[in-house]
Amino acid sequence: MADTDAALKTPTDLKSNDAKSVADALNGILADSYALYLKTKNFHWHVSGPHFRDYHLLLDDQAAQILATTDAIAERVRKTGNTTLRSIGDIARRQTIKDNDAAFVRAEDMLVELRDDNLKLVELLREAKDIVDEAKDNATSGILDEWTDQAEERAWFLFETSRKG
Repeated sequence: MADTDAALKTPTDLKSNDAKSVADALNGILADSYALYLKTKNFHWHVSGPHFRDYHLLLDDQAAQILATTDAIAERVRKTGNTTLRSIGDIARRQTIKDNDAAFVRAEDMLVELRDDNLKLVELLREAKDIVDEAKDNATSGILDEWTDQAEERAWFLFETSRKG
């Protein structure tokens, strides 16, 4: 470990390898949360069509919820004695949720893409849950349940909103 990392090493009772596994899982979730946040805001800014107001407000609410988790995720990493993301480049290297840089995306396609991305995040959260439970990191385990529920709710709202009536 570099001297600078040692200066930030928060004491923890988690075994070193367990704490590193927890941090790796959480940093991946953090990177994907930022990617999902920015994509959701992108779609919020660029949504168009007959349901503009409803979709615009829904996506803004969802983006705010996603952003609200990022500080808690990063702080869990620090509490386990590790360091977290430091830059946009760091996020880009770790993210698994794909960016969407298209000049135009139909509103219906936005909702489907974000639904699928939120379900991908649920999958990652469940994988992290197994890792933190193995490490006996009860605090992170409990918070992961909350974040999973939030992502499932976002996916549900996106699914219901995109249904043809």
